[in-house]
Amino acid sequence: MTTPSDDELLQLMFAGDEDAFLTLYRRRQGPIYRFALHMSGSPSIAEEVTQEVFLALLRDGRQYNPMRGSLAAYMYGVARHHVLRCLEANQPYVPISQEASPEGQESSAREPAAPGDILADLTRHERIEATRRAVLSLPPNYREVVVLCDLQELSYAEAAAALSCAIGTVRSRLHRARALVAERVTSLLKDSARSRAASPPAKAARCFV
Repeated sequence: MTTPSDDELLQLMFAGDEDAFLTLYRRRQGPIYRFALHMSGSPSIAEEVTQEVFLALLRDGRQYNPMRGSLAAYMYGVARHHVLRCLEANQPYVPISQEASPEGQESSAREPAAPGDILADLTRHERIEATRRAVLSLPPNYREVVVLCDLQELSYAEAAAALSCAIGTVRSRLHRARALVAERVTSLLKDSARSRAASPPAKAARCFV
């Protein structure tokens, strides 16, 4: 049995097939939510945008033209519109909340990590957090190409369709955005290193026998 494409599910949905809509929702809800989260830094905005995207699909989905790009690109375009509207109405750069990851939950059940492992985990966490902050600090037109191409792994053509711009525009913005992210990450990591160096070292506990 072949898996129906997004376009086929959309047509079935318009024909009154509720299961087709649920299948499409399960398939695309996660990516749309992550796009909105990386763009806004706010889980509440991401949830709101995701809901709006699927409501818009039910209401205006017949406007989708497969000749202009994939349905996923169309949905990212709708999500982008709602994210930018939310950013205009709210604080533009909201830090992403820290949520427990499956890896973190698993590590809590294991034996305590060795000092070297803790240092490696700390360094990795700092780099990930610095990257998140760097992406959120980008102007929206640069942020969206990084999120679509580097985080959501869309092709240049799909990103161009979502953003309603030329592929060359996506390429040039992405090149500049990556350079800005790299500069910002380097700066944040240096600031973090200086902060740790300036902190007084913990006093070693004395042991009396």
